[in-house]
Amino acid sequence: MDRSTRLAILASLVTLGLWAGSAAASTIVLPRAGQVGFGIQGQYGTLLSTGDLGKEFGSGAGLVVKVRYRMRFERAIGLTFDVQQLDARDPAGNSHLEGGAFDTLETSSQPGLRDRLKMVTAGVEFYQLFDTRERTTKMLSVSGGLVQLSAHLTDGETQYPIAGDGVFLGAGAGVERFFFRSWALDLSSKYMMIVHDGTINHDFQLQLGLMFYAAY
Repeated sequence: MDRSTRLAILASLVTLGLWAGSAAASTIVLPRAGQVGFGIQGQYGTLLSTGDLGKEFGSGAGLVVKVRYRMRFERAIGLTFDVQQLDARDPAGNSHLEGGAFDTLETSSQPGLRDRLKMVTAGVEFYQLFDTRERTTKMLSVSGGLVQLSAHLTDGETQYPIAGDGVFLGAGAGVERFFFRSWALDLSSKYMMIVHDGTINHDFQLQLGLMFYAAY
């Protein structure tokens, strides 16, 4: 193979690579101000062992549903709905005999012990976005809302906390990585301060899922 042939093949490969790159880039449709995104994420969270909830429950998986509205000046506002299932720290029930968030369970008289905590949150989230004209958008967020709590017992019963539900304040960081048209991978981490019965609980989450921005 002579030199001219090799140069011709190399030029063809470079041209093909440039064409493929431009074709891939052309499939990305970045969202703009006024568009609404709908997302779903899986998550894994853990409570620190402080506060009335953290004394009894530790970590577990969950699901997040998000609605995000893009605004001007690289900002966004959204709604977030989370469901977490956090396992009991002491399945044998010994820690349940000391004051936590729920009624005391006397193992001699109660057929079921607390197995897991179900924590449902609904809130409003505000975002500051960065690099919104790139395929990877970075963001910081603050949030706040309501927390609904219930404990599932080993015998299938449900128990509600003595002091009712709580509220939360949150802060987070994440990225959206667009991979096809207005579809993006949504990776984020979040801290929630949960206030319940006058005590503060600390919840840390890692979330991964998809976000889709509807065209109009």
